[in-house]
Amino acid sequence: MIIRDHYLRAASQVASPNCDDRPDPEDISLLVIHCISLPPEQFEGDYIDQLFCNGLDPDEHPYFKDIYRLKVSAHLLIRRDGSIRQYVPFNRRAWHAGESRYQGRVRCNDFSIGIELEGSVTQAYADAQYLQLSDVIKVLLANYPGLSRKRIAAHSDIAPGRKTDPGPLFDWERFYGLLE
Repeated sequence: MIIRDHYLRAASQVASPNCDDRPDPEDISLLVIHCISLPPEQFEGDYIDQLFCNGLDPDEHPYFKDIYRLKVSAHLLIRRDGSIRQYVPFNRRAWHAGESRYQGRVRCNDFSIGIELEGSVTQAYADAQYLQLSDVIKVLLANYPGLSRKRIAAHSDIAPGRKTDPGPLFDWERFYGLLE
């Protein structure tokens, strides 16, 4: 995998408008692992792209009526089959963490890269996702010196009580083993 001009070349590019400039573009020092499925517990389709690009139709599913106005994004999405989408270049601030805190710092979007796994907190993640996630993390660690294995967090770690993802079925031991 290669990163060039803050884009992961192995990813399909889907530009989200839900991003802006980081306060300090050199301060990329946290990786946040999330999960998402739209509608909840359902996989595949274009609904995640539509949400991150402000095109989700509230009439497509009852759940969408509550979320279609959200202005959210992530840097990357890793689908169940291991394919990768990039919505925001790594040097820009994606809107993925919301109200958050990590090691005394607030507004984690300012200094983090957000990676969504297509999944839910109630279902196991696919083998292809673990393999791709570990490869993506390795290339990010090699390209952004502020990142480290010790600065990888779950969304639930930075927004406790508000978020639960990637959930209890995410196998952290397996993930870290693949980073070796």
